[in-house]
Amino acid sequence: MKKSYPSKQTTIVKYLSLLILLISTTFMSCKSSLEEELAPATIEKVTPAQTPVINASAPADTTAAGNNNTTTDTTSTPKNTGSVKANIDANATLKGSFSFPIGAAVDMDRLKGATYNNVVSREFSSVTAESSMKFGALHPSVNVFNYKKADAIVAFAAKNNMRVHGHTLIWPKDSLQPAWLMNFEGDKAAWDELLKTHIQTVVKHFKGKVVSWDVVNEPFADNGTLKDNIWLRKIGPDYITKAFFYAHEADPDALLFLNDYGQEFGGKKMAAILNFVATAKKINMPINGLGFQMHTVVRLDLSGLRSNLAKAVATGLKIHFSELDISVRYQKPENFNLDESLETLQAAKFKEIAQIYMSIPKGQQFGITTWGVADADTFMNHGVANFDHDYPLLFDKNYKPKLAYTSFIAAGLGK
Repeated sequence: MKKSYPSKQTTIVKYLSLLILLISTTFMSCKSSLEEELAPATIEKVTPAQTPVINASAPADTTAAGNNNTTTDTTSTPKNTGSVKANIDANATLKGSFSFPIGAAVDMDRLKGATYNNVVSREFSSVTAESSMKFGALHPSVNVFNYKKADAIVAFAAKNNMRVHGHTLIWPKDSLQPAWLMNFEGDKAAWDELLKTHIQTVVKHFKGKVVSWDVVNEPFADNGTLKDNIWLRKIGPDYITKAFFYAHEADPDALLFLNDYGQEFGGKKMAAILNFVATAKKINMPINGLGFQMHTVVRLDLSGLRSNLAKAVATGLKIHFSELDISVRYQKPENFNLDESLETLQAAKFKEIAQIYMSIPKGQQFGITTWGVADADTFMNHGVANFDHDYPLLFDKNYKPKLAYTSFIAAGLGK
């Protein structure tokens, strides 16, 4: 059902409640983190009466993925997952084993390779552009939009009957913005118009082809404040709200997501996201889903994911495990081999995560997307010789299925 875009006067009034919630942030956020870089945090020790709070200023453990480390170094053994070595039919595929879409973040240059192309087209039912739909890639200069690689990914998806999830309209991190944007001069109204122009030009270009968007990616710091960035400084906290309204106005049928990392920990970030959603609903902001990135580590106990996922489900929004991978390199040297015991632990963790996701009501299951296809193309191995730095995905460096692939499919088949 289409939602009408509110008048300027009405919108300003409605924004006030959101501003009250968000203006308390100190505009300088905690230590930044990239969705495609390892910048781990720890959870503060708390008493039972306290809420766990992610401490982004804690010493970084550079061996783990995302912001998903705990203070414990023990490996969690998944419970009630069944065997990770279940017998799987030789013709089984990822997309054929689940009732919801299974996706991968893909790169157009890699899709030109036969092996990569064949694995993606055979195994996945959804694709996310790993980098080709980000601001700088699509909008390299103020009056120029470049859709070449993004259009090619969309065409590939159409040819193979795959869904396309757009990532991302706005990623509020200054170091990732094109130089022209950081040098743009104008008052608040000019910046607002720039935000609107970028979002609506992009969304209209892909209207009817891209079914969903990560509208804003990683806006919250671990302590629950908004991260400092050019959009926050030039427009204010309501840049997020405006981004959603502008995207919806450009394509009322597109599903719109807020995407972030670390929700499985709960704490102040999760509370801020839930408060944002509650306020968004009060002002009739068009938001359809939450993206849980799920860059995680093999030793992570997933009890926090279960409890915090339940809170997200209670919002009624769709849930997307949007960037799943499982790092295994804790306390390992720069290059190491994936031995059988570690591969088994990783397989069990993939299976447990799939089973947890399957507990979500079907109407809220948007799908699971892995961030990359194989260990050969994971961002964790970018710039590392021989691809032996980490092994976080379902396929190995030769694009052969790993034990994690088998266990993941087993979860989908109920084995």
